[in-house]
Amino acid sequence: MPDRPPKRGAVIVTGASRGIGAAVAVELETRGFGVWSLSRSGEAPAGRALRCDVTDEQALRDAFAAIASEGPIEALVSNAGVHASAPSRKLATAEYERVMALNATAVMTGAREVHPHLVRAGGGTIVNMGSFFDRMAVPYNLAYCASKAAVGAMTRCLAAEWATDRIRVINVAPGYVETALNRDFLAREDMRRYMESRVPLKRAGRPEEVARLVAALLSEDIPYLTGETIYVDASHAIAH
Repeated sequence: MPDRPPKRGAVIVTGASRGIGAAVAVELETRGFGVWSLSRSGEAPAGRALRCDVTDEQALRDAFAAIASEGPIEALVSNAGVHASAPSRKLATAEYERVMALNATAVMTGAREVHPHLVRAGGGTIVNMGSFFDRMAVPYNLAYCASKAAVGAMTRCLAAEWATDRIRVINVAPGYVETALNRDFLAREDMRRYMESRVPLKRAGRPEEVARLVAALLSEDIPYLTGETIYVDASHAIAH
């Protein structure tokens, strides 16, 4: 593994207690980053764990302030999210707003609240966790698809606005990634056949594969790489 270049401070990972977020925290810690793992449970497999509900703006503000009190912040990985599916004709407004609050609004508030800390550190990186569903027509997933499309749009807007602050903003958009939450679903015979027929690699992704990309983005100082959505789906969305 190549040596990690000198860094300025902490990397915050939200939704770090399980799934992709946990894999990101582990990978970053393995590479020598100073990781702060935020989650509602306050549990994390790597880094310094901190309980925080990212949909609570004051709690998020307080968490960032507490981390900054111990040293500069160099990056935020906004990974916390939720998936919900329902027929659109029956989708309750409250359920739509619940998905948007965590998947989209919390991404915006996280970026807004970390901004002054990154400016104070002389710049930094924000990695938002999107999804390849942002550009797909997926029945029963209106709220989830809309929320992830919003993440891509926010990434582009923030990247353009904050470039002069030396802040990069990048959207990482995974395809189907197997975690403890969806393992049984992906193991179903119909899903197994679907993955073999639609995904060129004929399998779901692994959290560690997404984590390695996030770590690579944070390890390399590439100022010109900002505002982009990077799809990690084995060409699933574009394969014919």
